[in-house]
Amino acid sequence: LNNVVIVGGGTAGWMTASYLKAAFGDRIDITLVESGHIGAVGVGEATFSDIRHFFEFLGLKEKDWMPACNATYKLAVRFENWREKGHYFYHPFEQMRSVNGFPLTDWWLKQGPTDRFDKDCFVMASVIDAGLSPRHQDGTLIDQPFDEGADEMQGLTMSEHQGKTQFPYAYQFEAALLAKYLTKYSVERGVKHIVDDVREVSLDDRGWITGVRTGEHGDLTGDLFIDCTGFRGLLLNQALEEPFISYQDTLPNDSAVALQVPMDMERRGILPCTTATAQDAGWIWTIPLTGRVGTGYVYAKDYLSPEEAERTLREFVGPAAADVEANHIRMRIGRSRNSWVKNCVAIGLSSGFVEPLESTGIFFIHHAIEQLVKNFPAADWNSMHRDLYNSAVSHVMDGVREFLVLHYVAAKRNDTQYWRDTKTRKIPDSLAERIEKWKVQLPDSETVYPYYHGLPPYSYMCILLGMGGIELKPSPALALADGGAAQREFEQIRNKTQRLTEVLPKAYDYFTQ
Repeated sequence: LNNVVIVGGGTAGWMTASYLKAAFGDRIDITLVESGHIGAVGVGEATFSDIRHFFEFLGLKEKDWMPACNATYKLAVRFENWREKGHYFYHPFEQMRSVNGFPLTDWWLKQGPTDRFDKDCFVMASVIDAGLSPRHQDGTLIDQPFDEGADEMQGLTMSEHQGKTQFPYAYQFEAALLAKYLTKYSVERGVKHIVDDVREVSLDDRGWITGVRTGEHGDLTGDLFIDCTGFRGLLLNQALEEPFISYQDTLPNDSAVALQVPMDMERRGILPCTTATAQDAGWIWTIPLTGRVGTGYVYAKDYLSPEEAERTLREFVGPAAADVEANHIRMRIGRSRNSWVKNCVAIGLSSGFVEPLESTGIFFIHHAIEQLVKNFPAADWNSMHRDLYNSAVSHVMDGVREFLVLHYVAAKRNDTQYWRDTKTRKIPDSLAERIEKWKVQLPDSETVYPYYHGLPPYSYMCILLGMGGIELKPSPALALADGGAAQREFEQIRNKTQRLTEVLPKAYDYFTQ
């Protein structure tokens, strides 16, 4: 079994093609066919920190691909106006510290130095506020409690890697430029690239795919077919009729309008984070790149019209957005019941999607590719490979769904009908049970979603502490414990923050060099 046909390009298609080539080399034949008329959605330009393993697997250094993709560093997600207008906090890429067996956030609830958990418990919040790079001018990495490139970490999948360390940043980039870069990478390594429209999907008597018929290149046959056709789900959902499970009952945002705004980034500066700013009927993302800002309003059409959303977004950006063309997107929120059916595997939007609140779109792609390589089928098509793949993909998406729903349930904001409804809308039963536990004990590995989904317990702590809508209490045990060690830890963080903010270069200056 060595003939793979990928239908659809974009980020999903070319990440898949390049990774499979890096994994299997010339031992498999890969053909990617993509339309010249269908544009990529391009909503997601930010990532998880685990994405570095993707580039490492391909043998790419930052200096190889980042300049070609206008890429910048992302040290956190910054949430503005979710608690109340004027308030913000960070969900950073930084390991949670512990003191005497309790996370520092527990001590913060009892005796925090200020009302900012993110600045008291993490170094990154102040580094981001200052607009700094996580690397020194000579390229050495910020002093963080993790081991970069340790031998024992090499070759691990994201799920095997979680909990062992926390890399201090992710990336932000132009998705279309990354797809272009990976196209060249893949074609140079033997991937056959066809630009054509798929007109028909051919099935045999068992309902398995035998090939796809194109407009100008005839029939393309293969053993394994990978559906990267976006929300259309051309192979999985249309040809194989695999049902789609909607998440709309708990995540109502189903629309977005996006702008790519050229800006003078030297004058503006690069804030090394993705910002999510709450609005009357959703939220606006802001992603600074080296030559422009990517921004968009994610909203629920039941509360806001596309025209109103675009007007709000343009007003939010200001005069720089005046002549920029808007891209309106209808989002299919949820997942396919199974992402691998018969000899078809869906990766990317055809598999599933949640709103881009925590930059999970590219994370889903990366995770799915890793799972496909891990469970790559043999000629006997043992169904256990499909079952293991489908289980892993479903758990990731269902877990992220819970995490995103928590953002709205925990947000204190209630000044519009949209935000009032977030407090009464149906939530997953399992999440409701967990929230009751978190009210008396902050999240840990025993009380968060139990399967791998990319979000460690400290991520849940950050959202609960930052959003402010759920009353939290420190562990009663801390009333009997000596708080001296915690105070010393808070002091160490203050000292480390001051030292780093004095020596790290501005993010813009680092990328310019």
